[in-house]
Amino acid sequence: MLQEQIKNKIKEAMMAKDAVMLETMRGMSAAFTNELVAKGRKPSEMLDDNEAIAVMTRMSKQRKDSIEQFRAGGREDLVAEETSQLAIIETYLPKMMDKSEIEAIVKAKKDELGINDPTKKGMLIAALMKDLKGKADGGIVKEVVDSLF
Repeated sequence: MLQEQIKNKIKEAMMAKDAVMLETMRGMSAAFTNELVAKGRKPSEMLDDNEAIAVMTRMSKQRKDSIEQFRAGGREDLVAEETSQLAIIETYLPKMMDKSEIEAIVKAKKDELGINDPTKKGMLIAALMKDLKGKADGGIVKEVVDSLF
């Protein structure tokens, strides 16, 4: 299970004196515990892999948002730190689809649903995200849908 792997990585990072890895792994472990508590479960329980992936996906999005904010504020030191943490988190996430794969699926779904009216983009995005949840970045899906209208 992913949660067990993370706990083992904490020990490895401590032995290797890898501060960035250690901080990232401890953050992931804390996020898992917070998720368990939020769901009304005991902190000593384990999340299943799908729940753990959902938590790590949220952490990934948070890092990406932080990177944008820090770049806008001219804080390149913090951008580097967040980027290295993001790289570590992404090693545990399933590979996301690239833009060309998403475009093919979007076109097929658009034809399947018969959506040609730009005001119905939201319906198309909702249908796509149901199919692509955990497989594609929602921002890229929206970008592809916008480009078709």
